[in-house]
Amino acid sequence: MRNVKAIENLIRQLTKLPGIGPKTAQRLAYKILFMPEASVRQIADALIVVKETIVECPVCFNLTDVTPCALCDDVNRSAEILCVVEEPKDVISIERSGKFHGQYHVIHGAISPMENMGPEDLRIKELVRRVEEGDFKEVILATNPSVEGEATSMYIARLLKGKVDRITRLAHGLPIGGELEYADELTLSYALEGRKDF
Repeated sequence: MRNVKAIENLIRQLTKLPGIGPKTAQRLAYKILFMPEASVRQIADALIVVKETIVECPVCFNLTDVTPCALCDDVNRSAEILCVVEEPKDVISIERSGKFHGQYHVIHGAISPMENMGPEDLRIKELVRRVEEGDFKEVILATNPSVEGEATSMYIARLLKGKVDRITRLAHGLPIGGELEYADELTLSYALEGRKDF
């Protein structure tokens, strides 16, 4: 059975979102169709407001609605330590831990030849300039533990060598509650390399 054009268009638009295939888009479209009009307008308004008000912080390149962002503007955060992450959502994850109180720099992706993403497509030039002009004692490379994340970290480490006292990488290893038999070789390798004295 063929859908009405307006519904087909909504399904097509929803499939543009990451992780939304045709079946999920169809389910969402019909859910939206049967929602109260006020709820649908709230969703539409939220989308428009986000597009009109959210920008990249000119300092750290995190997403914000004020410039500089609240994290860069916080005088209680250490100006001696800089954490480099791939995406704005990574800042949220690290902040949730409550253990990091330094500055951030969001590079917006990772080096990935398969996706035609090179260093020039990321906020790496800005990172190097920021380290050169700042007074950072340590840069933490908190890219994802993937092939692309590792390649990006190694590339950045080479660029920053000699510009900062210490360059570190987030520890990798076994998750709490995980079992050894389900861990892949790379995770076990990192866990062994990053072991600490008891």
